[in-house]
Amino acid sequence: MSNKNLLVELFVEELPPKALKQLGDVFSSAIFENLVRQGLTVGSADVESYASPRRLGVLIGNVASQAADKSVQQKLMPVSVGMDASGNATPALLKKLASLGADASVVPTLQRQSDGKADVLMLDLVVKGATLAEGLQKALDEALAKLPIPKVMGYQLQDGWTTVNFVRPAHKLIALHGENVIDISVLGLKAGRETLGHRFEAKESPIAILEANDYPKRIEEVGGVIPRFSLRKIAMQKALFAAAQIEGLKLAGDENDPLYDEVTALVENPNVLVGEFEEAFLAVPQECLILTMKANQKYFPLLDSAGKLSNKFLIVSNIRPDDPSAVIEGNERVVRPRLSDAKFFFDQDRKKTLESRVDGLSRVVYHNKLGSQGERVERVRAIARAIAEKLNVDVQQVDTAARLAKADLLTDMVGEFPELQGIMGGYYAKHDGLGDVVAAAIEDHYKPRFAGDALPRNDVGIAVALTDKLETLVGMFGIGQIPTGDKDPFALRRHALGVIRMLIEGNLPLPLAQLLKEAAKPFGDLIGEASAALSDFIFDRLAGNLREQGYSAQEVDAVISLRPQRLGDIAKRLAAVRAFSALPEASALAAANKRVGNILKKVEGEISTEVSDALLKETAEQALSEALSHIAPKANAAFDAGDYSGSLQALAALRAPVDAFFESVMVNAEDAALRANRLSLLRQLYGAMNRVADLSKLSA
Repeated sequence: MSNKNLLVELFVEELPPKALKQLGDVFSSAIFENLVRQGLTVGSADVESYASPRRLGVLIGNVASQAADKSVQQKLMPVSVGMDASGNATPALLKKLASLGADASVVPTLQRQSDGKADVLMLDLVVKGATLAEGLQKALDEALAKLPIPKVMGYQLQDGWTTVNFVRPAHKLIALHGENVIDISVLGLKAGRETLGHRFEAKESPIAILEANDYPKRIEEVGGVIPRFSLRKIAMQKALFAAAQIEGLKLAGDENDPLYDEVTALVENPNVLVGEFEEAFLAVPQECLILTMKANQKYFPLLDSAGKLSNKFLIVSNIRPDDPSAVIEGNERVVRPRLSDAKFFFDQDRKKTLESRVDGLSRVVYHNKLGSQGERVERVRAIARAIAEKLNVDVQQVDTAARLAKADLLTDMVGEFPELQGIMGGYYAKHDGLGDVVAAAIEDHYKPRFAGDALPRNDVGIAVALTDKLETLVGMFGIGQIPTGDKDPFALRRHALGVIRMLIEGNLPLPLAQLLKEAAKPFGDLIGEASAALSDFIFDRLAGNLREQGYSAQEVDAVISLRPQRLGDIAKRLAAVRAFSALPEASALAAANKRVGNILKKVEGEISTEVSDALLKETAEQALSEALSHIAPKANAAFDAGDYSGSLQALAALRAPVDAFFESVMVNAEDAALRANRLSLLRQLYGAMNRVADLSKLSA
């Protein structure tokens, strides 16, 4: 057996760009993992994945020509079935052995083992290792079956009658182990060593790959293709950044812009060029121009140092002509009608006010169980006014923003680009003379749209955005549209996180339960009762978000389990818990608190918090009662003042009397009056210790 590098490449017609990266990752990983399972390579082997518009490939190091033989134990059958009363093999056993290539001579070597139900017969076998041709055929077949193909197409092979189903027609297959072609076939193709390069830039056609290791260099130098997706993306980004810098401008969007992956999937060897459009188009909101250039043309818009759109953009071309002027002029010609459409939509939309569009929302279905967008607007207005009053925000401005926030759904621009919802409403509100505050609130009412997105810029926007998300959450939960697994068609998880962020980062004095109750009122009989389930849903999202921020599961559970209604207090509670956990008394008090909680849970009926001093017979219970009478007021005063750390710090002094109590006092005394009094004392203790957080959650 010899170990060499293995190259597999499937050459196809242009693959769907939005799926290319994932197709390449799955193709390479599935082949590699399958070969590892078969013992043809090791998990630590080097793996290079290739994915370009017309190829999927992988180069795997240290691949054997044949896997090593393996010793395995084969379970045959129960002893009672395989052996007769005299200890001889039954016909059933002999038949089973024959199917495995063995005969009666191995019967004495069979082992007996228990499988938990009965004794069974086991046969030691040596399984011959798979050859690379066998193993690679299996790995490639399974890899193709696993590919996340967006849409399968059928096509005929050259014989004119065989139909093959794949993401795109496949034309060539390479399978090289070192310099040797592996005898495999797939999709009607027999493996060889030839492939094709760039349609226009390749120096040879076809390109022969003589040795597997030669592939990446040869396909780039002779074929004019950068085959690795990641390296092609890096090369493209470097060229884009350099071109923007030369122009004294910067790219719109951030490094995570999905356009980078999409364009990487469209070109085989990126060439960045600079194009321009007429400055007159800059009168159109830049969000519209940026979106139409990126979504429709896959161009990269350029901004000036102030973040304003320039009239220059970057083109990523798949060809490198000596004179690129024709390519640039062609792209400039193509973008002009797109920008003209955006300008036309913008001009037409401004001929009607947002106010004049509101009535039309009654004809737009929101949800078949929750009515039209017009009905939804009225619910949002009612909830927003109530929230505005509680936040002491201008109710009239909030009501105006809430009434007009969805009106841009009926504009031509949003009809063409739904991603501009809210943004266009803000522009049209300014055009209608509604003022910056209302315009910003309309623009911001969808915020935060994603993790890390900014919150609304003003209090009016906060009130409307909070209302918009609450109305969606309460309505959907009220009709049973609750997210399950990874399915969340109404983005309720994102809405919940938006509510959480606004309540916490804005430190809003709005108890969650009261908010949910207020949000449910305008629905009337349209929805069922769902506040408990929705509250749990929101707290679950909050808990997950806090863990992502670095808080431990114990810290989060201790605070969240109390369901604190002022979410703006959460950070202070967590800080207090963390500080308390560092105290030497913390562990013992947490354990004692858990013990107290378990005792109280077992008691049927209500437990009074009134403690009779006359029934405090033991010195330890007297000491605990006295300590509690001094310490609890200090802890409560600190809690009421919002000093949660101070509240927990004060409770640390209870450790000694609590320890002494449990060492010498029998809570479940035979005397019913004594027992009830001691339970009341513990009830007082439990209440005092668990206002900031459930300290029992800190006990290991």
